[in-house]
Amino acid sequence: MTKRLGRPRHKQRRSAGFTLLEVMVAGLVMAIAVVGLLSAISTSLNNASRLGDHDHAALLARRQMEQLLTMPLVPGQAYGGVFPPAQSGDLRAGWQAVVEPFEGNAFGMSNGVLNRIVLEVWWERGGQRRTMQVETLRAVVPMNPGDIERYPRG
Repeated sequence: MTKRLGRPRHKQRRSAGFTLLEVMVAGLVMAIAVVGLLSAISTSLNNASRLGDHDHAALLARRQMEQLLTMPLVPGQAYGGVFPPAQSGDLRAGWQAVVEPFEGNAFGMSNGVLNRIVLEVWWERGGQRRTMQVETLRAVVPMNPGDIERYPRG
């Protein structure tokens, strides 16, 4: 009687491939990785869109503030409007501004005053309204010398 050397046959067949359980676990790990990756991409795209809208609104605010600085403005009066589609692109956007007395006797001038211009730009995307507020000071000489009394002394 001769003895056979080597491994039994059933052990050799078992190591020849993957089991169904190993394939299912590998598929589950891949599915979790793909879902996580798609979620990260979606979040990144949403953030990029929001930042792009914010940058565009900042550009609109700058243009509108420059325009306000060239206009004769009355303290205490509110101003506002909607940006034309050619300027706002695909955003529905508008603005509101108010001019407030800030300081009298500005820069040591007896007839000079500072007005504070507060500009709020709004835009809508996806049913949500967002706003950005900017402000600046503007030195002017009031048309009516009696208006200087409305300004606090600096």
